[in-house]
Amino acid sequence: MNIFTDRMIRAAKLDVNLYEEVEADRSTMRQAMGVVVLSSLAAGVGSISTLGLGGILLGTLAALGGWYIWAWLTYFIGTRFLAEPQTEADLGQLLRTTGFSSSPGLIRVLGIIPGLGTVVFAVASIWMLVAMVIAVRQALDYTSTFRAVGVCVIGWIIQTVIFVLLFSLLGGLQAA
Repeated sequence: MNIFTDRMIRAAKLDVNLYEEVEADRSTMRQAMGVVVLSSLAAGVGSISTLGLGGILLGTLAALGGWYIWAWLTYFIGTRFLAEPQTEADLGQLLRTTGFSSSPGLIRVLGIIPGLGTVVFAVASIWMLVAMVIAVRQALDYTSTFRAVGVCVIGWIIQTVIFVLLFSLLGGLQAA
């Protein structure tokens, strides 16, 4: 098995050591981006019946943008507002760890099986959220998982507001 595949499996298994490994290894940025792309492609394939083929491209681009925004938000919130005394991180560390936290999203490809879509996407979402909390905890050197949950929740709320506003503006432009 190659290193990339092994890392994705370890990330999906919620291996804390994997998140420490990619946090410290600057050369894993392309791999982290690859995980995000594969995970979003899996979501696109898994939702073809509802979104069509166009959903794959749009979903991939939205996932990449969402990954960057959420990583930046968690970095900013986690190092400026909710830092612990030992917190020391840069944006690259958050991008690498949160990128790998998308690994469980690969199961979303199973959403293509009729009747499984909702369940598969729900399980993947919860699994990815747990992985995200671990990724944030490790990247920000937190001793408190609760603090990492707080950073993720705050970041998710802000990201959701950003996307709602963005899609409202884009939708408003199309309606004009």
